[in-house]
Amino acid sequence: MENFPEDWQRAIVIVAHPDDIEYGAAAAVAQWTDRGKDVRYVLATRGEAGIAGLSPEESGPVREEEERRSAAIVGVSEVEFLDLPDGRLVEGLELRSTLAAAIRRHRPELVVTMNFSHTWGPGYLNSADHRALGIGVLDATADAANEWIFPSLTAQGLAPWSGVRWVAVNTMTPTHCVDVTSTVDRAVDSLAEHARYLAALSSTPIREQARAQIDMVSGPKPGFDAERAVGFELYYF
Repeated sequence: MENFPEDWQRAIVIVAHPDDIEYGAAAAVAQWTDRGKDVRYVLATRGEAGIAGLSPEESGPVREEEERRSAAIVGVSEVEFLDLPDGRLVEGLELRSTLAAAIRRHRPELVVTMNFSHTWGPGYLNSADHRALGIGVLDATADAANEWIFPSLTAQGLAPWSGVRWVAVNTMTPTHCVDVTSTVDRAVDSLAEHARYLAALSSTPIREQARAQIDMVSGPKPGFDAERAVGFELYYF
């Protein structure tokens, strides 16, 4: 297991829904922003279909505000929502173009996204949105650098961006880790801001849910010398 690269200044974290970042990567984000790095969030949807019993018209604004508060706790002030339909992301050219445009707007050196494999482990299916979004991020990173694939983006004033050096996937089979021993408490605080969402999932108190989730994803990693760590699989560009 290797240390996560540090020789970068700007990153964007691209995920499908509010709370996706807080279930794994937020502890690493807090570590990065503490070191003065510029980290921004890009969310494909507002998560408007994610709360049972609450209509999308009501849920979308609630979840957007929860995400903005979550981001602020770990030092992120720029949060962009792409307004794609929650639960209906489709792998393909339209999604790739939208994501490539976001990468060109923010011009990062590092792109972070989440697990897009078919499962979370044996018997636990990953959501269709996560699967489409993650592979779309990898493809869109290459698209963002290519002047010919989506020429309409260049016509809109979004020049090609070939500055991405890595895409880091917050996966269960990491190759690189971030020591988050000093930031796990802020990660719990960040996830706990999704109070309306978490309350709909379980009657367990919000902070207990948040602590249990963060403890699960930020435990020690084999071959990495840290009490608490978050792992990523790196793709090189």
